[in-house]
Amino acid sequence: MKFVLPRVYPITDRILSGLSHAQQVEQFISGGATLIQLREKHLSAREFYDDAKTALQLAHASGARLIINDRVDVALALGADGVHLGQTDMPGEAARRLLGERVIVGISTHNLEQAELAANMPVDYVAFGPIFKTSTKENPDPIAGLETLRAVRTIVGALPVVAIGGITLANAEKAWRAGADAVASIAALVSDPSRIAENMSQMLAKSQAYVRKQA
Repeated sequence: MKFVLPRVYPITDRILSGLSHAQQVEQFISGGATLIQLREKHLSAREFYDDAKTALQLAHASGARLIINDRVDVALALGADGVHLGQTDMPGEAARRLLGERVIVGISTHNLEQAELAANMPVDYVAFGPIFKTSTKENPDPIAGLETLRAVRTIVGALPVVAIGGITLANAEKAWRAGADAVASIAALVSDPSRIAENMSQMLAKSQAYVRKQA
């Protein structure tokens, strides 16, 4: 079955939100999320596993799918719905062999050369960015911009494209118009933990309004 990305792809950030991954997942689901990525750069494997296990249970109870950032071992141990790989993580081919054909595998790219290589990997989607200035990475890649996103859309063919990096309610439509199938967002969704569900709901409403305009 062809993998279909939702227009909005939220990503957790425990440090920025001050909430556990499970708490953030609960809020994202309340706001209408159907695909959520857990991104963890600081916890030990054991601590992350325990939090992610609860998050996965919450997601599956609501019919949502959960993607693990970087940690193929945690995704495999949990039976998560997928894994998102960075450029320094396990190669896409190796992750696919370990996880099997039914598990979602996505990969981050930051320039046209990486996007072209990703287009020939056994992955389900290609994330590209940062499209705009981002504050959630310690050492972000250079801003790629909307014009390069348009080029990536052509390079990867039928593979779904996720725009990431500095995506907000105000600029998300620019990314969709440039060819992104989905926008991934962190800070705009979780910076205020009391508004995560509301922010998610507003971003989804924005995506639905965009789709209606294209019809």
